[in-house]
Amino acid sequence: MKMPTKLSSSESLSVVASREQICSDLQGEVVILDIKSGAYYGLNQVGASIWNFIQSPKTVQEIEDAILAEYQVDAEVCKRDISALLEDLAAKGLIEINNEASA
Repeated sequence: MKMPTKLSSSESLSVVASREQICSDLQGEVVILDIKSGAYYGLNQVGASIWNFIQSPKTVQEIEDAILAEYQVDAEVCKRDISALLEDLAAKGLIEINNEASA
């Protein structure tokens, strides 16, 4: 699927971790190995929470709600940061994004 310009603006999108990687929890953080490229990626505690949450399909809104419930953060900052993280993960092929309406 082609990435939308603003991921957070479309709450009908479903996000799920790609199955073409291996990940490991390391003291609250997550390390991901992309099997296709052999590249490693690291996520901090908040990124790890999101990563663990999207092991099954979730909407962008569900992800935002979960992070807002778990961490004390401004809603707009949360939305912006989650959008940036998901766009980065998608660009690296680590997550799959689908339009729920067509799923």
